[in-house]
Amino acid sequence: MGKLFGTDGIRGVVNAGLDADLAYKVGLATAMVLARDKEAGERPLVTIGKDTRISGDLLKGSLIAGLCTAGADVLDLGTLPTPGVAWVTVDEGADAGIVISASHNPFEHNGIKIFNGQGFKLSDELEEKIEDIVLFGHNNVPMKTHGDIGKVSYVAPKASEDYIDHLESTISSTLDGLRILVDCANGAASATAARLFDRFPKLRTDVINADPDGVNINDKCGSTHIEGLAAMVRAGGYDLGLAFDGDADRCLAVDEQGGLVDGDQIMAACGLDMMKKGALPGNTVVATVMSNLGLHRYTRQNGMELECTSVGDRNVLERMLEKGYRLGGEQSGHMIFLEHATTGDGQLTALQMLALLKQSGKKASELFGACPRYPQVLLNIPVADNDVKKAVMASSALAQAVGEEEAALAGEGRVLVRPSGTEALMRVMVEAKTEQQAQAAARRLADLIAGMK
Repeated sequence: MGKLFGTDGIRGVVNAGLDADLAYKVGLATAMVLARDKEAGERPLVTIGKDTRISGDLLKGSLIAGLCTAGADVLDLGTLPTPGVAWVTVDEGADAGIVISASHNPFEHNGIKIFNGQGFKLSDELEEKIEDIVLFGHNNVPMKTHGDIGKVSYVAPKASEDYIDHLESTISSTLDGLRILVDCANGAASATAARLFDRFPKLRTDVINADPDGVNINDKCGSTHIEGLAAMVRAGGYDLGLAFDGDADRCLAVDEQGGLVDGDQIMAACGLDMMKKGALPGNTVVATVMSNLGLHRYTRQNGMELECTSVGDRNVLERMLEKGYRLGGEQSGHMIFLEHATTGDGQLTALQMLALLKQSGKKASELFGACPRYPQVLLNIPVADNDVKKAVMASSALAQAVGEEEAALAGEGRVLVRPSGTEALMRVMVEAKTEQQAQAAARRLADLIAGMK
């Protein structure tokens, strides 16, 4: 991670680390970096979209000001899911796309993430160039005058309709007979989900948490608070419940019994179906080190290969692009169907799940529950800053403790300790044969880390 960019762009509490001044400088720097690859007289073109946070307009205005000051033209997409911004960036032939979102984080947080013209997250090299200008060289960015100043086009309605057209085209099923409940997390999916599922008139859809007010995004709803959705699905007799996060780049689900369907189980079911259809190159699914042991065993038992990367959907994507794979994702619900998208897309994932559910004729609990899930405990330990994270990861006492816990699990579980790439947290994950065993081991490690602060 750089000084500004983490694993998923720049994140922070607005006006307490991430403010209008920083956003303006990022806009300036982005335009300058993009302009280096343009012919003389050509303007960079940048799309920009946001989720529903109250601070989104504040940051968008500053980013646009910086972009236009440095001579870039801007397509304002309004409120649109992160994957929608990536898709429109490619569809419009733009040089880059910017998303203003902090994904699943509380409303007071926000973030800036940038896609290149191919719809992929920026390389570390380009992020470093932008970072260097923001931190050290923004005063030297040429400020355009006269007719060289960038201009803004407002294309939100058309852009979102084009994106929905694309999503609809990814499946051929009518989804006839299915009944679903969709939780939009009061986030970006509030602007698109109802319209998307209305494209399937034989699908019966109810939508909840689609009334954003700027401060209720992810508030006891969406993919990070799935309990309410589970209760409603169970009580209402739905076939499936779908939950998005704040920027709708991830999707989790609940089956007809209210049981969680996580990203591992989605990958397992979709991967097996793709393999049977000859559409899974190398018979391989790409996951991360956070994926459950159940996925490892399911893929092995069903003739699939599983490759695991470091945490982060960009690491999954890099492996997929490197080796030509087409399906990858994270347990948290980031699914990349590379045939249809360049990044995780919650609504795309939902459609793939629904088409498979309809095709199978099975209950969701049977289809997705075929991939077992070992008890897994994840604890978050607040830390002061990145220096503390580095000190914790370098601790010999922690390394010894992890080794002891792994030895006690005797091959029937896993331990993973890592720094968060988006928050001031250390994360401890333990899998074991029983919930009690996992909880105890995770708590011992968390207490050790807490004492290092």
